[in-house]
Amino acid sequence: MKKVGIIYHPLNEGTLSLAQKLAGQLKSAAVDSWLCSAWEDKQLCHQISGTDLMLTIGGDGTILRTAQAVVPHSVPITGINMGNLGFLTELSADEAADKLPALLAGRGWIDERSMLEVELNTAAKKQQFFVLNDVVIARGDIARIIYVEAIINGQPLTTYKADGVITATATGSTGYALAAGGPILPPQAKQFLLVPIMPHLSFGSSLVLPLETEVELRVGAIHKAIFSIDGHISLPLGGGDSIKIKHSLAKTRFLRISPRDSYYATLEQKLKG
Repeated sequence: MKKVGIIYHPLNEGTLSLAQKLAGQLKSAAVDSWLCSAWEDKQLCHQISGTDLMLTIGGDGTILRTAQAVVPHSVPITGINMGNLGFLTELSADEAADKLPALLAGRGWIDERSMLEVELNTAAKKQQFFVLNDVVIARGDIARIIYVEAIINGQPLTTYKADGVITATATGSTGYALAAGGPILPPQAKQFLLVPIMPHLSFGSSLVLPLETEVELRVGAIHKAIFSIDGHISLPLGGGDSIKIKHSLAKTRFLRISPRDSYYATLEQKLKG
């Protein structure tokens, strides 16, 4: 490896000092590096070109922000946990310096995760997003259910009367979707989930959808809702706004050094935090 990006959570105490320590270690190994806050999206995207590995220092949120930034480049990510959960992270802060030489020597393996491609259509504009974890349409600041029409491959499925609807990847199946009653998918699965949040007198089952599926979700005409991507992009939705969701050709690639079969051995522990 010739160049490593180090992305740190700006409000998590100790992340910057660890980033600087690892940058010094990389310099001693004759590897170029650059540092950036996970919240500086434009600066992060500007520096990625030519980078061989992204080290994230924080928690899962830092990884999710980084994953969206690296979409056009397919740069692998290794997460160092200094957050509360760290479900996607690979290393603890204490072992990062000791394990870094193994990563630089290429002794790890690539864990490739599916993403979703999302098109947001509102009266004002159309936007595209890439998603590693989940897409959520949820009620806004008024404590009342919203109506969300779900269309699968051009055919109407149902109109959810609920607090919201989650569309989650296999990676996101252990997050909000799980809390809402959805199943856990194998981490490398290409299928994705459609999960209603607290449905009321309407279709309440979670669906596992094959990768060829295209989903459209439309907000009921008189309702206001919130549209959320990976827990950090949040936009208002009005009645009649819609999102289209499909499997993406883009992937998130993690560079890992833990055993390939360790996912299920640590699943319960990670879910308990």
